[in-house]
Amino acid sequence: MKTLPRSQTPAFVQILNWIADPVGFLDRHAREYGPTFQVQLSGLGEIVMTAEPPLLREMLTQDEGGRYEAPGEVNGILAPILGERSTILLGGAKHRRHRKLIMPAFHGERVRAYSETIVAATQRAFDRVADGQVFVVREAMQEITMDVILTAVFGLSQGARYDRIKSLVTAMLDMLASPLASSLIFFPALQQDWGSWSPWGRFLQRRRELDALLFAEIAERRANPDPTRSDVLNMLLEMRDENGAALTDEELRDELMTIVFAGHETTATALAWAVYWVHRDREVLGRLTDELVAADLDGDPVGTFRLPYLTAVCNETLRLYPVAMLTFPRWPIGPVDFGGYALPAGTLIMGNIYLLHQDPELYPDPKTFRPERFLERKYSQFEFMPFGAGSRRCVGMALAQFELKLVLAALLKSRALELTGPEVVPQRRGVTLGPKGGVQAIVTKRCSAAVEVAVTA
Repeated sequence: MKTLPRSQTPAFVQILNWIADPVGFLDRHAREYGPTFQVQLSGLGEIVMTAEPPLLREMLTQDEGGRYEAPGEVNGILAPILGERSTILLGGAKHRRHRKLIMPAFHGERVRAYSETIVAATQRAFDRVADGQVFVVREAMQEITMDVILTAVFGLSQGARYDRIKSLVTAMLDMLASPLASSLIFFPALQQDWGSWSPWGRFLQRRRELDALLFAEIAERRANPDPTRSDVLNMLLEMRDENGAALTDEELRDELMTIVFAGHETTATALAWAVYWVHRDREVLGRLTDELVAADLDGDPVGTFRLPYLTAVCNETLRLYPVAMLTFPRWPIGPVDFGGYALPAGTLIMGNIYLLHQDPELYPDPKTFRPERFLERKYSQFEFMPFGAGSRRCVGMALAQFELKLVLAALLKSRALELTGPEVVPQRRGVTLGPKGGVQAIVTKRCSAAVEVAVTA
């Protein structure tokens, strides 16, 4: 058996580096130890990370009834944000039950039905940006993705509850936006409620207010059922498991929080990166714009979704700096030979999505944004996996991909942008990876052929 490479840096220093500079942390370990290594992060314990496709295939295809498990309880650092009953924090039969109930809301016709909401939200967000005004792209994208979440998932329209939920979620996310603020997640000892003057106290106050709004919405919807509504909350209220049981109010609250924080935050980040990379390279921008104009697919969201170069641009965006850097953990239920490494039962293993996407054998010149690589080669699900794989693959993957393509297409056909400010680098934002500064730009032109918002599903 081979000896598993292991970082010799003290555990406390490792986690500080992981929080402050996750890309540098992973790049340094890959240079020193290769694609598979073990780290010891203070508070999180020992974790084996791998970016080798065969090992990823092994751990991610055998995580249900095979040699590995996907223990939701080890994701406990997310509990203060998502709640104890979130699908992300559940394991075994409870996880399978929740996932089975939730998945239909994010696939097929239901996702396509959100197209009008997505394009209309894009138009509204950029109508608020004046020509020549410097704006933060990520903030505009947050407006769009929050609008989509509140409309398509909650079924809310503009009003007091809509505005307050939006304000609270934005404030809570901003409290965890920087590497320093992210320490609140990784160090539970810092989670002290000393009232409104303490960071964690303010976070908890906002969470309590948000909970009250969500429970009020759930109660009203239970009291006034409307089978004609098509939003995700309505579907979840109607769903029953094989025993005829519905999700409780608390389970619904936690799943709604998961959708808001996971779907809204990650998609907005990916969109900001996409705008940045496209506008940094005039050839990419020109080729993508030409494809959108030539296809003339206003009113055809499915046709837009299938455009090859648009798809390649979005895939390359998700490859270069994936919003989720790691898969959720797995562990072997017994001793395993893991690519020649002897691992005892219970060893935490995480797929390293970022390093997988930086593998020069799979992606030559990996630091360069080059969408053409996705037209030249077809990658397996264990070579390109921005949404994870196996039993923990992102439930909202289809909606995220659909939204990413439709928003980018609608923006490029209705606005011309110019980047401003310094070169953008990746930075930790909570448990995700985002563009530092959020990407600054200005609107230089409003195209005469504005994008149709009367989209047919």
